[in-house]
Amino acid sequence: MEENFKEQSKLPELKLDAKQAQGFLSFFKTLPTDSRAIRFFDRRDYYTAHGENATFIAKTYYHTTTALRQLGSGSGAISGVSVSRNMFETIARDLLLERTDHTLELYEGSGSNWRLVKSGTPGNLGSFEDILFANNEMQDSPVIAALVPNFRENVCTVGLAYLDLTKRMLGLAEFPDDSHFTNVESALVALGCKECILPVESARASECKSLQDALSRCSVMVTERKKTEFKGRDLVVDLGRLVKGSLESVRDLVSGFEVAPAAMGSILSYTELLADESNYGNYSIRRYDLDNYMRLDSAAMRALNVMESKSDANKNFSLFGLMNRTCTAGMGKRLLHMWLKQPLIDVNEINSRLDLVQAFVEDAGLRQDLRQHFKRISDIERLVHNLEKKRAGLLHVVKLYQSSIRLPYIKSALERYEGQFALLMKERYLDQLDNWSDDNHLNKFIGLVETSVDLDQLENGEYMISSDYDPTLSALKDKQESLENEIRNLHKQTANDLDLVIDKALKLDKGTQFGHVFRITKKEEPKVRKKLNTHFIVLETRKDGIKFTNTKLKKLGDQYQKILEEYKNCQKELVARVVETAATFSEVFVGVAGLLSELDVLLSFADLAASCPSPYTRPEITPPDVGDIILEGSRHPCVEAQDWVNFIPNDCKLVRGKSWFQIITGPNMGGKSTFIRQVGVNVLMAQVGSFVPCDKAIITVRDCIFARVGAGDCQLRGVSTFMQEMLETASILKGATDKSLIIIDELGRGTSTYDGFGLAWAICEHIVEVIKAPTLFATHFHELTALAHENSDNVHSSDEIAGVANYHVSAHIDSASRKLTMLYKVEPGACDQSFGIHVAEFANFPESVVTLAREKAAELEDFSPVVLLPNDDKEGVTKRKRELDVDDISKGAARARKFLKDFSELPLDTMDFKQALQHVNQLRNELEKDAVNCHWLQQFF
Repeated sequence: MEENFKEQSKLPELKLDAKQAQGFLSFFKTLPTDSRAIRFFDRRDYYTAHGENATFIAKTYYHTTTALRQLGSGSGAISGVSVSRNMFETIARDLLLERTDHTLELYEGSGSNWRLVKSGTPGNLGSFEDILFANNEMQDSPVIAALVPNFRENVCTVGLAYLDLTKRMLGLAEFPDDSHFTNVESALVALGCKECILPVESARASECKSLQDALSRCSVMVTERKKTEFKGRDLVVDLGRLVKGSLESVRDLVSGFEVAPAAMGSILSYTELLADESNYGNYSIRRYDLDNYMRLDSAAMRALNVMESKSDANKNFSLFGLMNRTCTAGMGKRLLHMWLKQPLIDVNEINSRLDLVQAFVEDAGLRQDLRQHFKRISDIERLVHNLEKKRAGLLHVVKLYQSSIRLPYIKSALERYEGQFALLMKERYLDQLDNWSDDNHLNKFIGLVETSVDLDQLENGEYMISSDYDPTLSALKDKQESLENEIRNLHKQTANDLDLVIDKALKLDKGTQFGHVFRITKKEEPKVRKKLNTHFIVLETRKDGIKFTNTKLKKLGDQYQKILEEYKNCQKELVARVVETAATFSEVFVGVAGLLSELDVLLSFADLAASCPSPYTRPEITPPDVGDIILEGSRHPCVEAQDWVNFIPNDCKLVRGKSWFQIITGPNMGGKSTFIRQVGVNVLMAQVGSFVPCDKAIITVRDCIFARVGAGDCQLRGVSTFMQEMLETASILKGATDKSLIIIDELGRGTSTYDGFGLAWAICEHIVEVIKAPTLFATHFHELTALAHENSDNVHSSDEIAGVANYHVSAHIDSASRKLTMLYKVEPGACDQSFGIHVAEFANFPESVVTLAREKAAELEDFSPVVLLPNDDKEGVTKRKRELDVDDISKGAARARKFLKDFSELPLDTMDFKQALQHVNQLRNELEKDAVNCHWLQQFF
């Protein structure tokens, strides 16, 4: 953080005398202990933080403790750090928008009298909005949620309520959940929650340990509140004040929930919404249904790189960064954030978005026109928010006006479109824009601004009410101009009296100290000294000249100042009236903002699809219970966007009953992870409504994408790599359905080879036979490829079994040089060997280490299937020989499993010993007969 080091070198100096320091120390010690709160104290020109907060700031933002200063002396002394105003803004943004693990408090005062004036949390930015977004766009809309888990008869029902302060939206949801709280995690990801309120009892209950883990995975700040705040009593009346519409509709909505109302009660109490009357009648409320969108958990969001990360080398590393080509200030970004977290599952709605993207892709002129107009659209949502919160001025009204007058141009551009989707364009946008733009809506607002605001002054950066708008203001303006004329005439008369050239030798100045004054240079002073001393009052003598006045100028100046004050007060009243009137158009602007931000995101999708060097294609979407996932020539959009990558496309065909479950083997660095991730990313992009980086794409809608890709250690939560891997896999096994998409990479590597393989096999078999979801399973356990043969043996079974197919990423080894070349092509069939040692050579391991590795690998591989050599062998002993036939192992393992299955199904408890022995011998004889052609099976006899 280079800017932070610059800040450090000019740290403001904390200047307090002994009495002030003692007063502050006495106050500071009365503050309650709160490990999450970072407290700043406003010292007018700068801020300070003290105690543990000071140490945290010094280490985190200045990267050194030398920034710390001691306040007081002896045992009562505390450390402190001073922070400039610019640095305070940087820290506030990081604490509330990035880290989401602290709250922020700001105090004002002096001596021992300080009071809390602002407080904010990641979910309730509240009073810090003016600081956070004064010079920056609001890219994401923070949401605060409350959860009430209700355990009854081994079933947990979760009541959820949420609040989006930016969109002024309240929501309620209620759903059953499993022991891993997979539904809670999906809901928090979809809503973009930054903070979650929990009852103290639930937060600390043993059965909610996994709930805390789910919240931690989502990087959500947990706020514990007393159970008494979670009450639904009087909720309907309270919501009735906040929500637009009738009380009956609110009552009907709330009555449909059992646990969620208590969660909503805690949100209203925590955020104190009812304490601010500007909130009354400005909120919307809705039922949130998890089944309306594709579900994504935090692991899938990370695995598919959906959202930006601080570690990203460039914006194209994340799907959001790549797809964000929005033009509106803030609105489009926030909607894209939401869409990526809430992909659609309704085929018709997905196709509607795709139709519009296709229209913009095919008509480059329309696309460019609209994008140019959108660049001049302000963040209407934020402007309206400020209007409703009574934090707006004339500047906000003018920005809304400047956005409003762009609408006719946007409408005419859309009207010129005559392509195949013209009717959809009309129904979805033009009709609504016509409605919002008529004389009762936006045209009325435009008329208000044009008659009330002095638009000519905008070029000078001044936002003023037009003097023609109000008779009083007009009269004051006339008086002001009349006085200005009198003062100018007096200036001319004085120049003549003193025989000085006007404006050159005798200047007329206007300042805050003396008001209107005359000024001459020291050079001119001797000429007029006599008259100055007899007819004028000298006010100030400086190097730049002498300022003087007379009784007439002073009288006129005082009158001018009085009129100016009256004018400003009148202006202030009129501005307040205009802003108040503008606020009545809030609903219109919210509707317009929704339309424009949606158009903006769809234009962004079209721009990406049209500008990519390799073409994107429109996916064909089918319902979840029919169709397959066919991606021909598919690519990973973020990887191919990197300058140093020449991407090799691959086909992926997940076909029901044939290749619905794909086991992918091959060397490290061969492209397995990229391949399986790109399938997930393509499916997600399609269901968001975007074209996809493929030559051809057919996608059956998925209700959820589960991804277990490269779990990292979570030591802060006491969770190892392997435990994290198992927790994520457990979520898949409990939450996935046959309509999901499962992506698993290198499962079972965090434990012993045998345990890892056993777990991987059991998980694969469960997905294939029970869940039956389309799955991409990348692994180094080549033995897993035997699952495909077992599956083909069971295909005649009465149960429908998902087809298992083997694929591998290809690599070439030169027989002479033993050098490995990655081909990055995914091809049918299992990989017949591991390439670990070749990859080590890639990494320039010492030759002696590589040689030893080859020897040890050869020794271990010699412990593969035992083969009895003929008795006439010279040594007459049993040797172990490496068996290279993978098909032999696969078929043998499948036959052995059939033997074990048949044996387990014998009704031994109803048989006598003789019958049981007879049946077992029969099974053994059949197995021995089948082993004649299988070396692997022969080792068991």
